[in-house]
Formats: sequence, C-alpha cells, structure tokens
Amino acid sequence: MKVIIAYASAGAGHSKAAEAVYNRFREKHPGVTAISIDILAQENCFFRYCYSHGYSFMVKYAPFLWQFGFWVCAWRPLRFLTRPIAKALNRLNTRNFAQFLIRESPDVIISTHFLTSEIAAALKKRNRINCRLITVITDFGVHPFWLSEGTDTYVAASEATRHVLLAEGIEDGRIRVLGIPVDEKFLSPGDAAALCRKFGIQENKFTVLVATGSFGIGPIARIVASLQDVQVLVVCAKNKKLYRSLQEAAYPQARVFGFVDNIQELMAVSDIIITKPGGLSTVESLSMGLFPIFIVPIPGQETENIRCLAEQGVGMYAKGIKRISKPYAAQELCDAVCKGSI
Repeated sequence: MKVIIAYASAGAGHSKAAEAVYNRFREKHPGVTAISIDILAQENCFFRYCYSHGYSFMVKYAPFLWQFGFWVCAWRPLRFLTRPIAKALNRLNTRNFAQFLIRESPDVIISTHFLTSEIAAALKKRNRINCRLITVITDFGVHPFWLSEGTDTYVAASEATRHVLLAEGIEDGRIRVLGIPVDEKFLSPGDAAALCRKFGIQENKFTVLVATGSFGIGPIARIVASLQDVQVLVVCAKNKKLYRSLQEAAYPQARVFGFVDNIQELMAVSDIIITKPGGLSTVESLSMGLFPIFIVPIPGQETENIRCLAEQGVGMYAKGIKRISKPYAAQELCDAVCKGSI
C-alpha cells in the first residue's frame, strides 16, 4: 500500500499533524510505503511566498484583514462566487503537485490542509487518480474551504467539529471523530523531577507555561510581569525582540526560551498553559494534562476553536491581562481546575 501524507507549510499545525501521521506509519506500519509532501515546496516561488508569508504577515500585522477574508469566504450567500475563484487560482498554481499525485498513483491520500484536499479531490473528480482521500481537519471549527467533493472521510477533532460538518451537509458515515494527530512524545510526560532540575525550577511550585506559537505574539511581557507568585516558563519562539527584552528584564520568577523543539518537556513540568487556541497546540496541551488559558486568537479559525471548545467545557478565554492575574491567583486557579469548576 502506498500512502501520501500531504500538507501545506502555512502555519505549523498542518505540518506537525502530517509529521505525526508519517512517523506513525514509519514506526508501526513498515509494510506501508509512506510519503510526506509539502504542496508549497512543489510550486513556484511566488505562490509559495504569497501563501505562507502572506498568511504570517496578515496574522501579525493585519488580523482585521484576515478576519474579513475568512468570514467573506465562509459566508454561505457568497460561496457561489468565492469558491470557484479560489479553486481556479489554486489549480493554476499547483500543477506540479497535481502531476506528482498522478505520477505516484497512491492508494490513499491523507491531507492535513484544505489546499491539498482540494487539489486531490479535483483530480479524483476528473478520474485522474483513483484512491481514498482522507482529510484531517486540524481545527475544531470547520471553514468551508475544508469541504471538497471527492473526500471519502473527514477526520474530526471533536464531537463539536462533527456537528459542524453535519450542518454543512456531510453524511455522518463519512465523519470519524479521531482527534487531531499529535506526536507520540506528547503522550509520554517523562520524569518531571529530572526535567525540573534541567530547567532550574522548583519541583513543587505552581508553574505556568506561556507559549503563543511560532510567532511569539501577544502581551507576553505584561503577562510575565503580572505573574509574580508562580514560576513562569516563557517560549518566545521566533520573536527575537521579545526574547531580548525578557532577558534584559530578568524577572526572577521566569525562565525565558527562544525557539524550542522540546516543548513537551516544558509542558511536563507545568500546571497550566497560556497559549493561542490553535488546533494542534490545544490538543498537545490537553494530551499533557495542561489546562489551557487562551489569549490573542487569530480571528477566524482560532475564535471558532474557542467557541467549539467552550461547548465542551475546555479551556478559558482571557480577554485581558487582569483576567489572567485576577481574580485567578495561581493557587485559586489550580484548585478550581482540580475541582472541575472551570
């Protein structure tokens, strides 16, 4: 059996989910020929740059523009116009990926991004490929772009996601609630005592992890300054300016990190996490037993994530710094979580 795991490297969640699926095939199913491919790596530089960097630019500097585009494309009365335009532009710029799928002729395509699902579904519809197409939705909400005629199975993150798919007209038999794939390292917490020594923190003191994705955006400096009675682990990721400012501030309660590849170890020694409500990061946190407090959601998919998670009583959306530091002092928050009152 040949399986292609396809994704687009626009946002880390799609790539990580694809990597988790690929690694699982490699480690547990050696008889399967698994191929992982980034659709953007196959196409012209201009399309690749606009698709990936355009997304990061709007999220960081023009979130209102991203929100406008998200909802315009999701609004049902306009789909007759927005969907054909988007499909035409996508097919025009993804010919190399389409030829790759035709040439490889896989038995199964597992897609963790709506763009790869759309191209594969179009090829199936025109009988250019004959395979099963499985779309893994990496958010709890479902933007209409995820829906492509020709998809055999939709893997939903939760029951709330399933309900959204049903409301969009997807048959129940084509939906499997399996969650968002995460790397197996998030399923094994490790030795917390040894990790506390590694990071130079106290083992029995309440610890807050602050990590807002690869961009390191949000009022992180103010959050760290407001959390005085706890240990704070801060991941600045690619935000070098934030990293330098926190290093210079030298908060005694905080340990500051730049870009890390061992976030699961930081999660293992933490009690709660302050984070963006990305689909994959939320599942990683929950897999490690962390209660998530959400901040600075990307308008659109992440606000939808908050809504879907709230329906299931998961997480808390903090709209301001005071909501994090007051009235939830560290011990009060810990007690509330343990009692199940939040």
